[in-house]
Amino acid sequence: MFAGSQEYYYYLKFEKGLSDNSIAAYIRDLNKLTEFLSGIHIDVEKAEARHLSDFIIEISSLGIHPRTQARILSGIKSYYHFLIYKNKRDSDPTDLLESPKIGLRLPEVLSLTEINKMIAAIDLSKPEGQRNKAIIEVLYGSGIRVSELLNLCISNLYIEEGYMLVEGKGSKQRLVPLSPPSINQIMLWKIDRNALVIKKGNEDYVFLNRRGSKLTRAMIFTIVKELATLAGIRKNVSPHTFRHSFATHLLENGANLRAIQLLLGHESITTTELYTHIDIHYLKKTIQECHPMLNKK
Repeated sequence: MFAGSQEYYYYLKFEKGLSDNSIAAYIRDLNKLTEFLSGIHIDVEKAEARHLSDFIIEISSLGIHPRTQARILSGIKSYYHFLIYKNKRDSDPTDLLESPKIGLRLPEVLSLTEINKMIAAIDLSKPEGQRNKAIIEVLYGSGIRVSELLNLCISNLYIEEGYMLVEGKGSKQRLVPLSPPSINQIMLWKIDRNALVIKKGNEDYVFLNRRGSKLTRAMIFTIVKELATLAGIRKNVSPHTFRHSFATHLLENGANLRAIQLLLGHESITTTELYTHIDIHYLKKTIQECHPMLNKK
């Protein structure tokens, strides 16, 4: 929690007339900024434009949707306006910060309701039904890349511990927590998988087609597009949309920026050297507490 948070709360409540939900969002986002700045030993009240710019770059690098980025920036601007109002600063470091352009390059972010509609649209009576359900659960439940899903091996599933070992860009491996729903759907898929005649060389891959061969990227795209259509979703949905949705939903539910970065397998372009290792158990706890599928709040 940043210094002066109570005073800022009263400012938002009584001076700005914001609702409790809006105030909570503003303070939550400011805590993220405070956490980021603490890694470079900068007090939030004394931050300069370049520090805030690095923070925005950090959020953008995680694939956070522009609308969420804009909302966070709005909260940050409000805080520095408050400092000036209270004569705690002479200048506003947010003056030159631009809001991200909304609706451009990044894929759409799906709501939890839309994701549930896609899952509900899966026909489990079809041979590939359970496999497709497991694929969606893993993509959204862990935020892994399509390439990481395609190359996921049975030998790298640690079901009892609740983790999987994935290989990301540059052949870098990382442990990623598996949520209970993902584990459940994988185990159900393995029952169907065991009935397949598996082609030589494909024995260890988790997800296979009906001919017993490793799935292709194009097949995953087709599965996702067809489910979005069946669910009546008109957004431009791709497998990568689940990755962006995963990151955005975790952030909006209060997850630590560094934890999201590690879960996605990103290396920060500004702060990698400034942080120490975060324990894998902490990453698992982050998903349990902040993922909408598991968050019971």
